[in-house]
Amino acid sequence: MRVIDTKIKGLKIIIQKKIGDSRGFLRETFRKKIIKWDDLIFDYATLSKKNVLRGFHFNSKYPQAKYVTVLRGKILDCVIDLRKKSKTFGKSFSIILSEDNCKSLYIPEGFGHAYYSFSKLNLIYYKLSNYYQPKYEGGILWNDKSIKLKWPTNKPILAKRDTQWGTFLNFKKTYKGF
Repeated sequence: MRVIDTKIKGLKIIIQKKIGDSRGFLRETFRKKIIKWDDLIFDYATLSKKNVLRGFHFNSKYPQAKYVTVLRGKILDCVIDLRKKSKTFGKSFSIILSEDNCKSLYIPEGFGHAYYSFSKLNLIYYKLSNYYQPKYEGGILWNDKSIKLKWPTNKPILAKRDTQWGTFLNFKKTYKGF
């Protein structure tokens, strides 16, 4: 495993080992000796079909650091820095995560998170620093122009709530940042 720092403080790309032969492959996805920034206490997985976009989500009262790995498929993983004291507050970052490139993304607490699914079947595995508390979940509109992200399509498959979040400006008025 190799860790690469991004231009956003605390946001890290992890290049994983993959060893394969004619039977398939073995992929090391997590090693506490290397990934030791937080106590990651909660795991879950999502399955998304092609053209699905999820997010931007955050938890206002119980923030979560996330370690995101794609076990099957390919996604465009995107984050927004929502930490008010950060030099990169309001800045976004995106990266392709896939079963082929064996990259993962470590997202510290205080970020909004979204992803777009490219493949017919996308299996995304998360390790988190806090339990999911839906009562305190919030979001930012996925296509807010102030975020300056270019999505692969203008017509993704969305959950109803992902069409109803406010803009980043609304987030700043409501939460002032984390």
